[in-house]
Amino acid sequence: MSEERSSAGESVAQLAVRVLRLEGLLTAAGDALAAPTGQSSARWRVLAALEDAPRSVAQIARAWSLARQSVQRVADLLARDGLVAYEENPEHRRAKLVRLTAKGEATLHEIQSAQRRWADELGERLVERDLQTVNRILSDILDTLETPPTNEETGVQHQSGKSGMTVP
Repeated sequence: MSEERSSAGESVAQLAVRVLRLEGLLTAAGDALAAPTGQSSARWRVLAALEDAPRSVAQIARAWSLARQSVQRVADLLARDGLVAYEENPEHRRAKLVRLTAKGEATLHEIQSAQRRWADELGERLVERDLQTVNRILSDILDTLETPPTNEETGVQHQSGKSGMTVP
């Protein structure tokens, strides 16, 4: 016997499906934008997370809601390629900070330049006011998911906490 969702629950479920589809399309677009520099969306995310300041792998993972181990693998590959470097963390002996190298900064700026052109072109095909509304709504949803109420009935454990990072 299946239970029906509430109207609001059905809207959330439909939104989740659309957002997951969008995530796949945006990842593919990001891979295409980063490819000329020999990078991927995953590598781009880590580079972008370091644009303003060095961060630990755990901080990067929390900011993007990713597994720390996957970010560690990407950071190690970026370090191997000379795009990032590890440095001592004055606040934590074992968790080193990851920082952009000059090569990493140049690579990030090249990807961001391509992304600006792509975003401008896509933005011309959409209604700006609608985009602003969607951004506001998605921010509200993210805030709600990052600070959920306790709900013993669902048995769902939530990952909470603000990233403090600006999305590129």
